[in-house]
Order: sequence, then C-alpha cells, then structure tokens
Amino acid sequence: MATAKPQSGIIRDIYDLLTGDEDARVCRDIEDSACREQPRNFLIHILSLVASKTGDRLASPKLVLSWLMTSLGAPAYMLGLLVPVRESLSLLPQLFVAGYIRSVGIRKWFWVIGSLVQGFTVAGMALVAVTLQGAMAGGCILGLLVVFSLGRGVCSVAAKDVLGKTVSKNRRGTATGYASSIAGAITIVVGAITIALPPEEQGARFFGILLTTAAALWVLAAIVFSRLVEYSGATEGGSNAITEAVRQFGLIRRDAELRRFLIVRTLLLSTALVAPFYVILASQETDSGLAQLGGLLIATGAASFLSAPLWGRMADRSSRRTMALAALLAAVAGFATAFLAWSPDLPYRSTLFAATYFLLSVAHSGVRLGRKTHLIDMATADNRAAYVAVSNTFIGMMLLAGGVFGAVASAFGPAVAIVALASLSLFAATAARLLKDVQ
Repeated sequence: MATAKPQSGIIRDIYDLLTGDEDARVCRDIEDSACREQPRNFLIHILSLVASKTGDRLASPKLVLSWLMTSLGAPAYMLGLLVPVRESLSLLPQLFVAGYIRSVGIRKWFWVIGSLVQGFTVAGMALVAVTLQGAMAGGCILGLLVVFSLGRGVCSVAAKDVLGKTVSKNRRGTATGYASSIAGAITIVVGAITIALPPEEQGARFFGILLTTAAALWVLAAIVFSRLVEYSGATEGGSNAITEAVRQFGLIRRDAELRRFLIVRTLLLSTALVAPFYVILASQETDSGLAQLGGLLIATGAASFLSAPLWGRMADRSSRRTMALAALLAAVAGFATAFLAWSPDLPYRSTLFAATYFLLSVAHSGVRLGRKTHLIDMATADNRAAYVAVSNTFIGMMLLAGGVFGAVASAFGPAVAIVALASLSLFAATAARLLKDVQ
C-alpha cells in the first residue's frame, strides 16, 4: 500500500475536498509513482469524463439522433438500427483490440484517438443535419455512427485500463460519480434551453448546433486526457488479435467469478433496453415537439446530477450491493410504469410518467457505475484489459438479442415489454447479491 506525496496548491486542495476523508492519499493497488500523481490524474479523469459524458448526452441515439432522423424524414427501420449499432459496435470489437492495447506500455493515447474519432464523426452528423433529408440523411448518420461506435469501443478498453493504472481502487467510483453528476447538470441546462426555444428555432439548425457542441466536447476531452501522467505498464499478453481474442474468451470458462459477473451484467441490460418503451408511453401523454425532447433531457440530466456521486461512493464501498440496489430500483420503476399504462383514468399521469422515467434514469446511473467499478476492482493490473474486453464483447453479443423486446412491444404493447424487462431487473438484483465483494 502506497501513500501519495502531497502535490502543491489548488490540485491537492480540490482533491482533498472531493475525496473528503483521511484515507484520501492512500493507494491500495497502484504503483508508488502513480500514487504520487493521483491527485492530478484524479482531476484529469473527472474533467475529461465530464466533457465526453456531456457530449454523449447531446448526441444520444435514444433521444437526440432518433429525434433528428425523424425530423429529417428518414425511414422508420433506420431509427430502429440506431441503438443496436451504437451499443453492439461499441462492444463487440473490443476483444480484438485489447491484445494490441495491452502490448503498448502507455495506453492513454488510444483513448485520445478514440475520443477524436467520436468528435469528428459527430461533427459529420451535424453537417448531415443541415444539408440532407430522407433516406440519404439516415444512411449517412448510420454510417457515421458505425465509425463513432468503433472509436467508442477503443476508448472503453483504454479508459478502464488507464483508470486502473492511475487511480487507486478506493477512488475510481468517486471520480466517475462526480463526472456523471456534473455532466448531468449541464444536460439539465441544455434541456431547459431546448424547452424555451421559439418555434422558428426548432429546426435542423438547432440539431446542427447541438451536435457541433457535442463534437467540440469530445475534442476537448481528448486534449484534457492527453495531459494525464501515465507510467508504462506491463505489456505481456499482447499478440495476434484473433489468436489473443480466442485465448482471452477462454477466461469465461476458466474464471467462475467472471462468469457470475457476466450473468449479472446480462440481466442488467434490462435497465438500458427498457428506456425506449418508457418514451413511447410518455409521448402519448405529452405534446410533441422539442419541448418533449427537452423534458427528457432534463429528466436524464437531473438523475445523473443528483444520484451519480452517491452511487459512486457506494460503489467504492460495495459495487455488488450498488448493482443490486440499482436493479431493484429499476424493477420498481418498471412495474409502476406498467401500472400507469393500464390505469387510463389515473390523475396526473403525465407527471407520474416523468417521475418513473426519472427513477429509471437514477437506477441506470447506479447500474453503470456499479458494474464498471466492480469489473475494474475485480481485475488486476495483469488481466484488467482482458476482463474489460471479454466482458464487453460478450455483452455486445447479448445485445443482438435485445430486439426481441421490440417484437414483444409490437405484439402486446410497450407496457408488457416493460414488465418483462422489470422482471429481469429483479433477477439481476438477486444475482448481484451473490457476487463476491471486491472492494
């Protein structure tokens, strides 16, 4: 166990304020050299994550891109491809790049390049928003989203590995929680501005500005992250991508705890897959237009702002309990939403739908922070990149089956799909309690 030497001035003061206890400079699982730089790196992680997470919300396929493609007259089937393309292509290739990333001692540059790729592709989407219409616009956005997702996948592997190298086990969830909270506050402001826009400003130009801002935030995130102080790490295990991928996938067979975690994470997909069905029900209760989009942005932003720091600190104490509680909360939100859908005469239904969507957003924030912290803390410096890549690739394959809930919603209505996914969340809560404590 190492102890960070005090860094001068404002960096140390801010770090002490944010971490807030006497154990703030104790490093449990990183090298002495990294421990000395922890206060600076802790703040850099927060700043870069604030920029990238805010960009993520301003270019969200679930909200912003689907709204944009609808306004541009893209075919409906293209809208149905947005989330699968974004999520699967962010996850599936990771197993094949992890081995190469592992072979390089300094890995922060992979994150920098991936962030720049995301920024430039979103800038391309902004150009599409103001120049194209119909199927051509939809096809171009989907093509750019493919490239965006591949860059995001590289960032995912590199980010968790670099975070594990530069920030101690008892600080990672806290850093991510603060970043999510600040990004949430910014999203609330953007949502309020969206609601206040006059009708003449609610066109393609608005989406062009919104996506250009998101693109600039990813470029800013890359610049900030490049300032991280990272020391060279172990490079054993880097080899031919396909050979390494097959070998690493054998971790699932050899590692029982990883298998249990993947079962929990698969069940936790329910908290992400259920969101569009909430939006369908809520849209039937509210007026159309950008005011509705702004309201949803405010709900998701407020959820992150209010809950992420609490989830982050809770994850640093017990990530398995964090996942269990968040999954239970998602189940409660789902069953409550279905009850609202089947109670047409209930007063204040619009407000109650907004409340359950907010509750789901709070739960999903906890799921994301809990599973990320658990995976990083469960791994070691020697196998962290492999764990992240195997886990994300496996989940990418599971996401391909997520379309079945769209079929359920088409056949039986969105409320039935919500009940099915809420039931999976209940199973996830139970399964998460059976994991080992890794903190």
